This record gives sequence, C-alpha cells and structure tokens, in this order.
Amino acid sequence: SNRNFEGRQGQGSFTHLVSPAIAAASAIAGHFSEVK
Repeated sequence: SNRNFEGRQGQGSFTHLVSPAIAAASAIAGHFSEVK
C-alpha cells in the first residue's frame, strides 16, 4: 500500500519497511533475516 494512514492494510496488520537485500533474504529464509 502506498497510503500512509493507520490501518491501511486491514485491522491488526503490520507493515515492515526493509531494504531489497533484506526482503530477498527474508523471502528465502521464510522469516525476517539480517544481511551480514
């Protein structure tokens, strides 16, 4: 979602802003990861 207001993706949802590298590593791992 590109709208900046509370609840923009549904009630009780969370938005995590990450870099492309962390997004790719997290997608492969299946959970949020660190790129070291």
